[in-house]
Amino acid sequence: QVQLDESGGGLVQAGGSLRLSCAASGLTTSNYSMAWFRQAPGKEREFVATVSRSGVYTYYIDSVKGRFTISRDNTKNTVFLQMNGLKPEDMAVYYCAASSLVTRQRFSVGAMDYWGKGTLVTVSS
Repeated sequence: QVQLDESGGGLVQAGGSLRLSCAASGLTTSNYSMAWFRQAPGKEREFVATVSRSGVYTYYIDSVKGRFTISRDNTKNTVFLQMNGLKPEDMAVYYCAASSLVTRQRFSVGAMDYWGKGTLVTVSS
């Protein structure tokens, strides 16, 4: 059974930091592009960042560039999202996802093969 298990969400003040983790089981992460998405109440799920199978290439949406860092440790089947300088607009449920596809464009929701259940990030002003 394939399972992606997110952790690390919580409540943080504006300007603070959180580190999200995604532990994968039932698949070898080195065979998949990994990505983080987020969904705020009343809004569509949006792509946030992706890291290539090797971990060499990363891509971020403009609103998180310079603040968020995606990385992976394939020996541990784990992907991370380090979030610094958090803003109230970052509040959302954050989802880890895996895709067998490769793209230099941002991933669409439909491109992902597997999803975690999400972890809630709340930012107070």
